[in-house]
This record gives sequence, structure tokens and C-alpha cells, in this order.
Amino acid sequence: MAKIDIRDDIKYPLAKVYSTFRDDLARTADYLPNIESIEVEKRERVDDDTMEIVNVWKASGTEVPKLASSFIKPEMLKWTDYATWHDGETYCEWKLVLGFLPDAVSCSGSTRYTAKGDKTQVHISGELKVDASKLGVPRLMSGKISKVVEEFVVKMVTPNLKATNRAVEEQLAAGE
Repeated sequence: MAKIDIRDDIKYPLAKVYSTFRDDLARTADYLPNIESIEVEKRERVDDDTMEIVNVWKASGTEVPKLASSFIKPEMLKWTDYATWHDGETYCEWKLVLGFLPDAVSCSGSTRYTAKGDKTQVHISGELKVDASKLGVPRLMSGKISKVVEEFVVKMVTPNLKATNRAVEEQLAAGE
């Protein structure tokens, strides 16, 4: 299992940042060049403090290398984000389910939003697990390969998570 631990500041107040992530994430896709769309599949108020939201993210097909386009299909370039938002504590628990290999890869964690003067600190923590044995890797090698893949994916995903923060800043600067 690989740990995700990202702390990043967004140059807007907590209330604006938190509500944009919770309520207007679909519009943030306009500011992310490698994301085609973010669609809200479910939005349900559980109680006065808790909201459950399911978003389906679709990556842009232009991100797929030409050589891989014959076996990487468009439906593989999406993931579902299951999030439970806790308004009183301004944090969100989440789980991602990939559009491909959902039995082999799991990713979950939380994002905490904290006021830091007139800025907001976004702290994303979680874990990514890859079960390489479900990818056809021989059992004897699956543990070692799983660890290498997990570390690689976390290094690859970290800049994208920070890019989402920059996209929210752009969205807020545009007055959306």
C-alpha cells in the first residue's frame, strides 16, 4: 500500500474553497485540460451536517498514447468518486473506483480543508492499493510488483491532485 499525503494552499477563504469543491466540482473540469468532464451522479443531504456526492470523472482521450489507443477504450478513462462531506468539520471522506481493473486497484482517504489566514490549506491523505495478482502477475512476484506500481501511481497522481487545486483557484478567480 502506498500513502498519499499532500498539503497545498489555495489562495481563497475556506468557505469559498470548501463549497466549490463540494458543490461546483463539475464546473472545475473546464479548468483541467486532461479532464473531459465531471458529472454528478448522486447528491444527497444525509443530515444537517453531512452530504453524500458521487461524481464520475472522465479523462480526455487525448491523454492516451497512440500506441495504446487500440486497447485502452474510452470507458476505461473514467473513475467514480464516492464522497461523504462533513460540513461542520470541513472535511470529506472519499473512495475512488476506477473504470478499469476495479478489483485490482483501490484508493481511499480524506481531504481536510483548514483556514490559514485568508487562504485555505487542503490536506489530502489516503492510500492506494494494487493487487498485481489480479493483473495476471505470478503470485510470487505480485507483492513486489504491487508496491512498485503503487509508488509509481502515487507519484503520477500527486501533480494531478495539485492541478485540481489550481483549477479551483482559476474557477474562483473567474468568479464562478
